[in-house]
Amino acid sequence: MTKNAVYTLRQERLATSTKPFKARGCRVKRCQYCLLPIPQCLCQDIAPTQAKSQFCLVMYDGEVFKPSNTGKLIADILPNTLAFQWSRTDPAPQLLAAIQDPTRQPYIIFPESYSQNGRTVVNQPTISDKPALFILLDGTWPEARKMFRKSPYFDNIPVLSINTKIRTDYLLRTPSKEDQHCTAEVAATLLELAGDTSASEQLFKHFSLFRDKYLEGKPHHPLAKQLQAEKSLTHCE
Repeated sequence: MTKNAVYTLRQERLATSTKPFKARGCRVKRCQYCLLPIPQCLCQDIAPTQAKSQFCLVMYDGEVFKPSNTGKLIADILPNTLAFQWSRTDPAPQLLAAIQDPTRQPYIIFPESYSQNGRTVVNQPTISDKPALFILLDGTWPEARKMFRKSPYFDNIPVLSINTKIRTDYLLRTPSKEDQHCTAEVAATLLELAGDTSASEQLFKHFSLFRDKYLEGKPHHPLAKQLQAEKSLTHCE
C-alpha cells in the first residue's frame, strides 16, 4: 500500500511527540493506516484515482491522529495530495512553495461569511489550463477559523466559498452552521465543481464507506443509532 501524505505526516508527528495522543476510544486496537478498529479496516477497499485538481491539507495540531478525521480520505483517493502541520509563524517551506507554484491556481476554502473586507472571494473555481490547488484548513471549526485568521501567507490567495448545498448524509462531527461540512465532503464537491467528476464520485464513495465502517465501530454513537433505526424502518416497509 502506498503511504499517503497524511500517513507520512502522522509518522513524522509521532516521531517528535513527547507524549501519546489519547482521544476517545484510545484503547481500541486500530489499523495504523486508516485508524479504524481492526474489524472495520477499509485499507483493502482504497481505490486511488487521478484528478487535474490538487489538494493541500493544512492540519491543526493533533488532527492527524484523530480516527474521525476525513482529510486522510482525500489523500487515500488522490495520491498527489499534500499535507502539512499548521504553524502561524513557521510554515513548512514545501507549503510555501506549493501555494506559490505558478502552474496552479490556489484557492483557500472557507465560508464567505468569515472573509474580511477587501478579500477576493469566488464561488466557482476557474476551469482552465491552470488547474486548481485547493487549500483545506483541517481541524475543528474554532481551529479552522484561527488558521484562517492567523496565516498571513494565505492573505493574498482567493477565498473559494461553496454556496451550493453539499451532498451529505451523516456528519461525524456535528456542525454549528449549515455551511460547515466535513473535509472529505467539501473536497468531493470541489472536485465536481472543477470538472474532476470521476474523482469526485470516487471520493464520495470512499467517504460513504468510511462513514459506515466508522459508525460500525461506534455502536453507541447517535448517528449509528439513527442509521440502524432507518435500516430497520426500511426492512419493515
